[in-house]
Amino acid sequence: MKNPYRKINRKKYTLGELVEIVSSCARDSRESLAALVDLFESGRVKLVNHGKLKTVRVGC
Repeated sequence: MKNPYRKINRKKYTLGELVEIVSSCARDSRESLAALVDLFESGRVKLVNHGKLKTVRVGC
């Protein structure tokens, strides 16, 4: 059984690492995608490109 309460420390992760961490805690790919969308839309995760914050908009 996967651990849905994996502790993640506050360091800078690559986008690939973030997807891997979220996927390891989710039951399936749909739940992973929903969790990632929620993280971006809530502002808990921010993308940085060459020192500049990038806004993430998720469209349907």
